[in-house]
Amino acid sequence: MTQHKSELLMPAGNLRKLKMAVLYGADAVYLGTPDMSLRTKSEFSLEDVINGINFCHEHGKRAYLTLNLFSHNKDIPKLDEYIDTVRKVKPDGLIISDPGVFQYVQKRAPEIPLHVSTQANIASWLTTQFWQSQGADLVVLAREVSFPELREIREKCPDIKLEAFVHGAMCMTYSGRCLLSNFMAERGANQGNCANSCRWNYKFHMRLKDGTVQELIIDEDNLHMFEFLLEEGVRPGEFLPIEEDERGSYILNSKDLCLMPKLDDYLQIGVDSLKVEGRGKSEYYAAIVARAYRMAIDDYYADPENWDASVYMEELETVGNRGYTLAFHKGRLTNLAHGYEQTQAIAQWEYAGFVTEVKEDAFYVEVKNKLEPGDVLEIVSPIARNTILLRGYDYQIATTGDRKEVIHGSTKTIIRLPFSFFDQEKLIDLRTNFPAFSVLRKERALTEEQWKRLRLDKTALTMEIKDSANETAYRRRRDALVDAIESDTNTSRFKTNRKGTEGCCGKGCNGCLIFWQDDMYAHAREVLRQRKQGAMLSRAEASDLKLPAAE
Repeated sequence: MTQHKSELLMPAGNLRKLKMAVLYGADAVYLGTPDMSLRTKSEFSLEDVINGINFCHEHGKRAYLTLNLFSHNKDIPKLDEYIDTVRKVKPDGLIISDPGVFQYVQKRAPEIPLHVSTQANIASWLTTQFWQSQGADLVVLAREVSFPELREIREKCPDIKLEAFVHGAMCMTYSGRCLLSNFMAERGANQGNCANSCRWNYKFHMRLKDGTVQELIIDEDNLHMFEFLLEEGVRPGEFLPIEEDERGSYILNSKDLCLMPKLDDYLQIGVDSLKVEGRGKSEYYAAIVARAYRMAIDDYYADPENWDASVYMEELETVGNRGYTLAFHKGRLTNLAHGYEQTQAIAQWEYAGFVTEVKEDAFYVEVKNKLEPGDVLEIVSPIARNTILLRGYDYQIATTGDRKEVIHGSTKTIIRLPFSFFDQEKLIDLRTNFPAFSVLRKERALTEEQWKRLRLDKTALTMEIKDSANETAYRRRRDALVDAIESDTNTSRFKTNRKGTEGCCGKGCNGCLIFWQDDMYAHAREVLRQRKQGAMLSRAEASDLKLPAAE
């Protein structure tokens, strides 16, 4: 089979997310208006859609529009206006799930390529061939399709484009078919308005004879008095124990899909489009996830024999997630694909801001999360692979010139970062590699519970990748997480030293008043100059070089 390059397809929930996704490496984006797609929280107007498509085409990228609503009678009169408007800007495809809408658009605008949405639940080569016979240019396969099934579909359907999800949120059982959101919150999961009921904490209560409802907490004092069992109707006599503690239960909480560790499999068989979920996610998510997969895809085609996912996984770990899983890649879900102890999306890093403007002598940055003295900002280039680090002690307000030690993210404050702060960088690199829309991130202080969660998530994913049956490490980390949850402390800490001028992170950041000026670190400076910026010294080196070791 002749190998053809896979495209990286990123989500766009608004115009700025679209631009960031494109600048950080997406080959294509998908977007839609809230009334005509399965995303009621979409921030795109029809005018934004037109501007977004034009931006993509100006940058040599593709734009696919989501028209994947399940139409009711009230939606049909809108179709003509929608089609007449968008066909003028020539989208590269319309993503459709409703067969009636598919047929309608095919007759009304035959020049627009039609893509069949994942909502159509295409999970076999037979269904793929059906949609091909109807005139579809591409089918988006269900997340539940395993890689062996995908490989067979590719072999039997070589003449239609295939799209597969590789990253993003997962439903706890079958994508888009959950009834919980409708039942619990009257928000239609299948209309793009899911309340994420599967992520909630559920507790056991009992109703007393007098009609009052009380929470029932099982503890060491009354544990011997109760045993709760579940009996399935068709299996009388088989009793399944129900276990829950005072924290409740997250039995429906799926981890996030991440096929980066197996991405070479998908590239090898020539999947046409690699799709990332997340139109409701942040612009930081759009930028960093696009960057990670762009590097991974390019590196595979440059040298497939020596391709290694680990470096790209490090980048993806800087984005908030519920723990990563291979999901249905090998066939069926395992217990490792679910998070039973905690549902929060966390990461060691967080969005700090983005570059709004690059002037002759400075970056202008809109702050997105709180900045404090000692914070190390990492500016992530959409062009170059290197990032740059800047340690801040106070921050200059762009409009007034005032300096403040703390900047709050909710204020949309623009700060000025003079190029003179970047004492370890070349001026030409700053101006060339870090244009407007470059994102900034910073390390985040986490609670002990959150640190333990990250370690457990990493162990579980390693077990999935290696198909490991040894659960000793998993149980040890799971028990450590449970202990941290039960200790219920909100004390948070950074992974590396951050407290003003009292500690050193050992990364050699630009503008660091400790590392670059104290004679104590002279030897350490020479060592770090030979390395990629941001590569920390080991504990042994830190000790030898008189550098305070990171926590």
